[in-house]
Amino acid sequence: MRQRQAPDYVLILTIAAILAFGLVMVLSASFTTASVAPYNDPLYFFKKQVVWCLLGGACFVVCLRIDYWRWKQWAPLIAAGTFFLLVAVLVPHVGRNVQGSRRWLGFGPGVFQPSELAKLTMVIYLSSWLTDRVARVRQFWRATVPALAVTGAAAGLILLEPDLGTAAALAATSVVLLYVAGVPLLQFGAIFGMAVPALAAAIFTSSYRRQRFLAFLDPRAHPQSSGYHILQSLYALGSGGLFGVGLGLSRQKYFYLPEQYTDFIFAVLGEELGLVGGVLVLGLFGVLIWRGYRIAATAPDLFAALLAAGITTMLAVQAIVNIGVVTALLPVTGIPLPMMSYGGSSLIFTMGGLGILANVSRYCG
Repeated sequence: MRQRQAPDYVLILTIAAILAFGLVMVLSASFTTASVAPYNDPLYFFKKQVVWCLLGGACFVVCLRIDYWRWKQWAPLIAAGTFFLLVAVLVPHVGRNVQGSRRWLGFGPGVFQPSELAKLTMVIYLSSWLTDRVARVRQFWRATVPALAVTGAAAGLILLEPDLGTAAALAATSVVLLYVAGVPLLQFGAIFGMAVPALAAAIFTSSYRRQRFLAFLDPRAHPQSSGYHILQSLYALGSGGLFGVGLGLSRQKYFYLPEQYTDFIFAVLGEELGLVGGVLVLGLFGVLIWRGYRIAATAPDLFAALLAAGITTMLAVQAIVNIGVVTALLPVTGIPLPMMSYGGSSLIFTMGGLGILANVSRYCG
């Protein structure tokens, strides 16, 4: 019988610290854009982020109080609903088209991204599915291929939005779940053999993705177009030095660095707080990932272990990709930095996933 105990307070305190860092940096990075039309309010984005933090906190508390085993019972229904939303967002006049991407569904004054829900949904659904098939998880055609088919369907719909970064993050998380479930290492050769050509096709069959990839290889060859984001990000990080130019004193956020309070918020942090601030944030994410995998390693059953490993991997992949993009180690994608970048959908569903992780920690021995 499972014995319930106190949740992992190190995990909870780390989450609170990252959220606090995120609010400070959203305020600093966004006030230049928020001060001009159409917003005309220096605190516009900050106030919205505070509301989303409160909603995310409420979501965390609710998920913390729900026994993680209930998510196994709800997994098929949640997955069906998520696939419905992923299809709906692609329907003209239903999904909102913003700058050529159809990623948002609107309900009254609010909008949300089904792809953010899909990342958490796939963790829950695959954890349940693999737990039920643990006896045949080593069989490629009866376990691995069906799991990859479900993942591929979700990733394919997200790719149509188009959103290659989120689709790739979802696929990477699913591969880790297969490993934790016990899929033999030899099968991963076949998985990567299918994944690499698919990724290459996704990049080189789209002109803007191809331009971003080529700009990543040599951003200075395209300083005013596809290489602009990378160069401005590197200028911001280089200007920060060891201790930074001072909180609130970034120069790159004055309409030089695009997406400065969303995808490139870490660049503003690096400029204002320097290497010391960047290392501190990396350390906080390191603690979060450590506690997450520790929970997975001590989980009371396979479903709990898969849930914990999947949620932790989901956050780790996003953080690694976002910071990799900002530091020019990876091509530019639209993945936010968890709990720090401005945005409601990402924050709320991330906090929900962390609430589930914290609930699993209550049963770890």
